[in-house]
Amino acid sequence: MQSSWLCRPTFTGQSGSDSMAQSTQDAMTVETLVAADAAIPFAVPTSRWDDAHAATLSPAELLLYRSNLLGSDLTVTNFGGGNTSAKLTQTDPLSGAAVEVLWVKGSGGDIGSMKLDGFATLYQEKLLGLEAHYAGPDDDDKMVGYLPHCTFNLNGRAASIDTPLHSLLPFAHVDHVHPDAIIALAASSGGEAATQEIWGGKIGWLPWKRPGYTLGVMLRDYVRANPQVEGVMLAGHGIICWADSAKACYEHTVQLIADAANYLNGKLAAKPAFGGQKVAPNPDRATIAADLMPRLRGFMTGARRKLGHWSDDAEALEFAGSVEFERLAALGTSCPDHFLRTKIAPLTLDPARLQDDAYLAEKIADYRAMYAAYYERCKRANSPAMRDSNPVVVLVPGVGRITFATDKTTARLAGEFYGNAINVMRGAEAIGEYIALDEQEAFDIEYWLLEEAKLQRMPAPKPMVGKIALVTGGAGGIGAATAARFLREGACVVLADRDASAAEDVRAGFAKQFGKDVVRAVACDVTDEAQVQAAFAYAAREFGGLDILVANAGIASSAPIEQTTLELWDRNFDVLAQGYFLTAKHAWGLLKRMKEQGGTSVVFIGSKNAVAAAAGASAYASAKAAANHLARCLALEGAPEGIRVNVVNPDAVIKGSKIWDGDWRKERAASNKIDAGEELEAHYRNRSMLKRDVLPEDIAEAAYWLGSEASAKSTGNMINVDAGNVQAFTR
Repeated sequence: MQSSWLCRPTFTGQSGSDSMAQSTQDAMTVETLVAADAAIPFAVPTSRWDDAHAATLSPAELLLYRSNLLGSDLTVTNFGGGNTSAKLTQTDPLSGAAVEVLWVKGSGGDIGSMKLDGFATLYQEKLLGLEAHYAGPDDDDKMVGYLPHCTFNLNGRAASIDTPLHSLLPFAHVDHVHPDAIIALAASSGGEAATQEIWGGKIGWLPWKRPGYTLGVMLRDYVRANPQVEGVMLAGHGIICWADSAKACYEHTVQLIADAANYLNGKLAAKPAFGGQKVAPNPDRATIAADLMPRLRGFMTGARRKLGHWSDDAEALEFAGSVEFERLAALGTSCPDHFLRTKIAPLTLDPARLQDDAYLAEKIADYRAMYAAYYERCKRANSPAMRDSNPVVVLVPGVGRITFATDKTTARLAGEFYGNAINVMRGAEAIGEYIALDEQEAFDIEYWLLEEAKLQRMPAPKPMVGKIALVTGGAGGIGAATAARFLREGACVVLADRDASAAEDVRAGFAKQFGKDVVRAVACDVTDEAQVQAAFAYAAREFGGLDILVANAGIASSAPIEQTTLELWDRNFDVLAQGYFLTAKHAWGLLKRMKEQGGTSVVFIGSKNAVAAAAGASAYASAKAAANHLARCLALEGAPEGIRVNVVNPDAVIKGSKIWDGDWRKERAASNKIDAGEELEAHYRNRSMLKRDVLPEDIAEAAYWLGSEASAKSTGNMINVDAGNVQAFTR
């Protein structure tokens, strides 16, 4: 399966089946699961409650503990999904009286990772009093506007749209989750009958209703009329249940999910999922994905570039390769959480036509036209303007699932949510027919004015969001500083370095600082063409393509001409000239793909010695001069393709430089007949016109400018960052 992966990824940024490393390790498991023509079972959760730990917690901390346990278990709920609550007695800060306060997950939070400040806190008495303002289903949006008036203790956390589901129920602890096994019941024509069969009337059933105050009233009235129920299935989007204590509520939730999973697994054992296999997993799917993703990305229009995420997990391969694939994919998703992340429907591609650019361009254009027609059919007088019409989810039989968004995390989450949707379809079809969201209902959720208001409140994205940079020599001083500069402005970065361990160390530090989604590391010797080619394929698989190449990998040597061996001469040219040539050559195809989206940038890290002769360093200086002239040639060749090529010429970047930590420092000190310590640093500082040290961050700043849109009209240039050296003035 992975014979084409010549460049070893040191990190992929994800855990589970979406990880390339995990995919390699579990390749046989995935192939066997899909080829066996047996349905992939639902995971069955078990209680992870720790009584000893729980005994140390306050009531509010118990709610948080329960929430984190539920949210961190993907068999229980997906990222950002579900909400939990507890009605706690607290002291009113104004009256000093004991009052009942509803603690409920705030809007937009994730119960798996949230802290205490992620809960909205509201006076329960005021929440109950809101019904006086409710005249019927048309008031749902209006009722949301009243929630801030119920805030307890000036808590600024916005309350969730699901707050009425918790406040209108009389129970102390309430969980609302939507795991795959539960939604499979909730989204099937046989779901209501299955609910009765599994729980014998202890779990009720409500028909689909969009989240809001009306659903809260319907739920409250249903429970009043059916006091024997211990929870209610909400058709289309999950289950809600309750208990008298935090532990009992948690364990009740987990048991209900386990009941549903066990029931569905029994049904799935009887027949192959989705009608059985039609297209087997392609053993070369990693190579195919690396080739396909940049081409799709290049055809996607919009204000910002897309970032991609590829998954070849068993669920994606089973679904996309199945007999019922096209029928079910066209239906879209059922749960609002899934739909908001994945759009009305995915784009499906014929695996036999993936090399045909005209076909791909037409398919994406057709999708945009389909989406525009959907918008026109469903829009209301006050609907927001149509949003991005490009597909989010792309499904390819034999290859898997590719998702695109304007940032990597959103692309990854969209893939995970569509994976949830696949699981739902599998279970729903096992007990009946899968039921997707009604088109108008789906539109009203996607273009909900409250959702639009939330989007408008989001901060503007950083300038490099949507851009992908690869930095060679990424573990060194200049390389790491350059990567950090791009990451700071929102770019995704691949660190390519021949020292895999050092690259991983740098990646791990950046992952903590900027988030694991946006940075990858790959072991790559720029003198090995196969490794260079594989590094760019890795960037394409991980992020979707390339926008910026910073060719920085380097060495340095110093020797009089009589002591310069052919081996030393070749080594300098291998790394500093041929290495730059190979990285530019194999980046070129990816960079050309983005011409219609505003072009791309190549930045060579050169040297003062490339333009100013240096005694005792002829091999190094000549190789750097060759690379600089190569950049000029490429600027000519790249301009028609929208590829800008520029050079940054540093000088004496001693502090923070791995090159200067080695023999180069001793050699240059000997050449100048000075001490290799502080005297050397002072020598280079004082010989500059500005009498200042040049640091890796200074080079990074110039590289960032040349890679950014600020320099969109600059190509074929050299920028000296050397604190001033008259010999290096360009002429």
